[in-house]
Amino acid sequence: MNPSPQFYFSNAIAMTTRDIYAPKKTVIVDMVMVQILAIMVTLCLVLITGSQTLSSDTIAYMMAGLMVSVLMAGGIYSRISGM
Repeated sequence: MNPSPQFYFSNAIAMTTRDIYAPKKTVIVDMVMVQILAIMVTLCLVLITGSQTLSSDTIAYMMAGLMVSVLMAGGIYSRISGM
């Protein structure tokens, strides 16, 4: 007995749903790395373009945020290299 075309369609939907809602660990790590790199680029651009108008407190907070994001990226890269 051959399965019906409806079986293949429902099986494909079930597998697609599983892939979307249960991503592999590497996909999650990649998404986190993209977010951290975006934070780093944004902080650098704000520091470069707005250094004339920002107060020293704001620049200090941004530098601290940049340092934390670099440390986080280094930690994630070390975990990626250990996989």
